[in-house]
Amino acid sequence: MKLKELCSFLDTSIPLSYQEDYDNSGLQVGVPDMEVNSALLALDITEDVIDEAIADSCNLIVSHHPLIFRPIKKLSGGSTTERIVSKAIKNDIAIYSAHTNLDSLPGGVSYRMADKLGLTNVRVLAPLKNRLLKLVAFIPENYLEKVKDAVFEAGAGVTGNYDRCSFSTPGTGTFRPGENANPFVGKKGKIHFEREVRFETILYTGLKEKVIEALLHAHPYEEPAYDIYMLENESTKAGLGCIGELPKQMEAGEFIKHLADIFSARGLRYSRIFDGKISKVALCGGSGASLLKEAVASGADAFVTADIKYHAFFDAENRILLADIGHYEGEKFSVEILYNLIIKKFPTFALRFSEINTNPINYF
Repeated sequence: MKLKELCSFLDTSIPLSYQEDYDNSGLQVGVPDMEVNSALLALDITEDVIDEAIADSCNLIVSHHPLIFRPIKKLSGGSTTERIVSKAIKNDIAIYSAHTNLDSLPGGVSYRMADKLGLTNVRVLAPLKNRLLKLVAFIPENYLEKVKDAVFEAGAGVTGNYDRCSFSTPGTGTFRPGENANPFVGKKGKIHFEREVRFETILYTGLKEKVIEALLHAHPYEEPAYDIYMLENESTKAGLGCIGELPKQMEAGEFIKHLADIFSARGLRYSRIFDGKISKVALCGGSGASLLKEAVASGADAFVTADIKYHAFFDAENRILLADIGHYEGEKFSVEILYNLIIKKFPTFALRFSEINTNPINYF
């Protein structure tokens, strides 16, 4: 299969528009037209992981954490990233990463943590904002279904668990073709009246170019009329972190032990144990301490994340049990999400899980 075919699937299944502004998800290394025969799934890209891909004859690595996170000005081998990129290029290994877009995906990293803990009634903790656009297009009645099919195929019209969502209103369009026009209907120099439909749908910001291209290709007019609006709606499903309920209440100390067992968290850090029971749990894979206010506001009894700074434990102020299970420990299951997505779409494509423990932190 061509690399671009897999990248196109991942770009839309784990929308690039979900990623944070500072992120660099997507294709990191590789030529879109290259053939890929098998992929190695890894949390991080290290030199050992590249060597593993070479040994396993995998010419693609799909990771959660991006290899190229900051701009590279040269490839002289002066940094770890430079050496890894050079080795990947020399061995014709492509690299694709899905980072904060996988974090924000419904069923993404935090949801996988919730699944490991057996939480129920799981929903998003901090919904995505300012990621939705509305497309309004004016289409001749006889071409409505053709244009709708094209923009829906490009990814527009998805709302939560529903797709092909739209609204249509009939009306009359008017225009006068100029002397240099090549009108689909009407005559040059004369006002024309055409029965048209005002078609409305939504799309994520990252799909804008793809959807507009599909619209223009399917629309019969030389100059299709359309509008794009930014929406302030919050996503009902996508966003950072999640919250859910334990199958049964736990004492705080019991819950901490449960976390350590489930995530193999040897260096688990937590705030002061309080007397209350733990029932509702908020989670955020990776560095999620910035969502502490959302976790408290949600009524969670505990907030589980990683990379918590010293003073954040004071901020908990006995309102919530704050637990840091470790960055690697919370996100190591992200490869399972990637596997399930890819294998469902491409059931015969060879996938392997990396056997390299890439956690850079050691515990005494």
